[in-house]
Amino acid sequence: MSKLSGKVAVVTGASKGIGAGIAKALARNGASVVVNYASSKAGAEAVVADITSADGKAIAVGGDVSKAADAQGIIDAAIKTYGRIDILVNNSGVYEFAPIEDVTEEHFHRQFNVNVLGLLLTTQAALKYLGEGASIINVSSVATTITPPTTAVYSGTKGAVDAITGVLSRELGPRKIRVNAINPGFVITEGTHTAGVVGSDFEAAAVSQTPLGRAGQPDDIASVAVFLASDDAGWLTGEHIVASGGMR
Repeated sequence: MSKLSGKVAVVTGASKGIGAGIAKALARNGASVVVNYASSKAGAEAVVADITSADGKAIAVGGDVSKAADAQGIIDAAIKTYGRIDILVNNSGVYEFAPIEDVTEEHFHRQFNVNVLGLLLTTQAALKYLGEGASIINVSSVATTITPPTTAVYSGTKGAVDAITGVLSRELGPRKIRVNAINPGFVITEGTHTAGVVGSDFEAAAVSQTPLGRAGQPDDIASVAVFLASDDAGWLTGEHIVASGGMR
């Protein structure tokens, strides 16, 4: 039997990149998956098609996690379709780098609204359905410790994610709900391609600081998520798993 058989997972921001990798990996290990997307319906449907073509179960559900009604709608769709939720992966995130002189209110609120408020709203919506043994996985970043220049706002959002992970692990521990974070290093995704990072000096510098000598792939992060979602991680909560190829 697959380690996640019978479980239901909601993965936010799962139409591409790390979120898509996590959704597919959870499904490969037996979970039924809600693939959330904010704007790329086609991307989410492609992820669902990949899962169902391998005899997995998945649905695509649109919604902006930074809006309470949308966050509730994502969770409601999971309950309507599958009747329960066992795993919540708060992966939705945006990034935009700028030197401190160029930080604006819009730059700040866009990232904090999705990366932090979205996590809180989706978790809040899911809590009434999460029971003993449930797992919440928050996707953070190694940026919280290496603090690269021009990432004051983005790194700030992920620092908040790390802190919230610790708080919720204590708050929800008595209910036997585990809360952990994954802090990825530099990972090749559609977003890094679109931003022109792949093949750039930034990528070269990131790889040079990575002891394993390569950029990460979504599956490198997805395998950690499967572990944290499973009973194998039943004694872990409040942890931050740095999945960075050794980048510090």
